[in-house]
Amino acid sequence: MSMLSIIVPVYFNEDTLEDLYEDLSKKVLPVLDEYEIVFVDDGSGDSSWEVMNRIAQKDRNVRCVRLSRNFGEHAALLAGLSVCKGDCAVTKQADLQEDSAIIIQMYQSWQAGNKVVLAARKARKENPVYVFMANMYYGMIRKAVNKNMPSGGCDCYLIDRKVIEVLKLLDEKNSSLTLQVMWSGFQTDIIWFTRQEREKGKGRWTMAKKIKLVMDSLMSFSYAPIRIVSWIGVIFSLAALLMLISVLVEYFTKGAPVLGWSSLMCVLLLGFGVVIVTLGILGEYIWRTLDASRQRPPFIIDEIKENKE
Repeated sequence: MSMLSIIVPVYFNEDTLEDLYEDLSKKVLPVLDEYEIVFVDDGSGDSSWEVMNRIAQKDRNVRCVRLSRNFGEHAALLAGLSVCKGDCAVTKQADLQEDSAIIIQMYQSWQAGNKVVLAARKARKENPVYVFMANMYYGMIRKAVNKNMPSGGCDCYLIDRKVIEVLKLLDEKNSSLTLQVMWSGFQTDIIWFTRQEREKGKGRWTMAKKIKLVMDSLMSFSYAPIRIVSWIGVIFSLAALLMLISVLVEYFTKGAPVLGWSSLMCVLLLGFGVVIVTLGILGEYIWRTLDASRQRPPFIIDEIKENKE
């Protein structure tokens, strides 16, 4: 018999945890031989920790992990994977927007021999603006990072114990765990589902976190930002050279005075802007190198509770 670990990152999810457990109890848990549910409290400021422990009192297969502070979903998932005991593990969002039944399909795909099973979105019943922005992100990832990223993206996946050990060895910060899973290169399958609109609770996926994910995804897995900056530098250098040649030819052939103070200032200001953006991109890489060199852990576990009775 094999054990499936269900890793649930928790951040201000007091309204949905009980419903999530009931949904899992109806659709998933009765089908499994052995299982464990690992709730990871990522520094929630509500009563999520208390709700998690109430669930653990009802089910001895539930483990509650609390981090010392908010480290982010990437770190919370890594923390859950670091303590899970299953032969494979699946990530599950606590907001009930993914149908729990897909876990069984993913588990069956793993039993068929796949080491990685992605739960990809074929449709999203959410705000059209949010969907458009998400599709832009995943389209960019397919172009610049990994062409195998599903068009609708994926947040949930099932991974074999071998993949879990690889992720623990990587121990990367400021990165995308989903892209790390895909980068590992193990045999992969895709299960498609429709993402539902959130019915309870308030989403904490802020614009700042979305921008950070874009930066982390590009800078951890692609040289595209540096290459783009290099091409911008080449284009501006060629444009400046052509303008210089044009001005000199006109001056020596027609005797035309060198005019255009306003246009010159616009070019200078634009050039300074490009230089500052370039320095910002290089600074991002340098800061990430410094952050990695410190060798600080990506998460700190405060306590682990489980019902051993």
